[in-house]
Amino acid sequence: MRKFARWHIWLGWLVGLPVLMWTVTGLVMVWHPIEYVRGNHLRAELPPLETRALMMPRLGGPVKSVTLQSLYDGPGWIVVEANGARFRYSPQDGRLYNPVLESDARAIALAAYAGDAALDAITYYPADAAPLDLRTPVNSWQARFADDTLIYIHSQTGEVLAVRSGWWRVFDFMWGLHIMDLDAREDTSHPVLIIFAALGVAGSLLGCVLMFRRRKARVQAT
Repeated sequence: MRKFARWHIWLGWLVGLPVLMWTVTGLVMVWHPIEYVRGNHLRAELPPLETRALMMPRLGGPVKSVTLQSLYDGPGWIVVEANGARFRYSPQDGRLYNPVLESDARAIALAAYAGDAALDAITYYPADAAPLDLRTPVNSWQARFADDTLIYIHSQTGEVLAVRSGWWRVFDFMWGLHIMDLDAREDTSHPVLIIFAALGVAGSLLGCVLMFRRRKARVQAT
């Protein structure tokens, strides 16, 4: 039992900081509902979808999916090709939309934003240089508002890919600490995390053994 107690103390020192970090980051992540974290309160409602006199898109080959969507600059057929590429076609005449220009991205961002801050900047990001907080390697426009809200817009379809608020970035940093992956913040199964979690379990089990053994010893002594 003395060896168990010694191991328990050393494991406590070893995993104390990670356990505290998991507790603090978990507390921060549940501080607001997930809808608030995702910026739903900053996203305007989409306009109603007009379904009269629709024309199917003019496609030249097999695709994964074709969906009619309401977008902030009007309805559109969103076509996902076999290689994962997304394109938008007009529901009025079936033609392929041109890529979104900066002026188009500005108009979409203003229509999608439900806050009252001014639009500060529009920046284009190619897929191979996509920001970390977008989490999707696609060509996109980033609209930055004065309250530090970011709205990402698909450069080909005009879809709003993500709304990122200041609190989302706090949440994202805490999530990276929580899973011990500050680079990609997506790997929830890597050796460092598994080892510390296993050590935490071992320390807890040793603590339970010591608690019951000491309780039993006290009962026998009385």
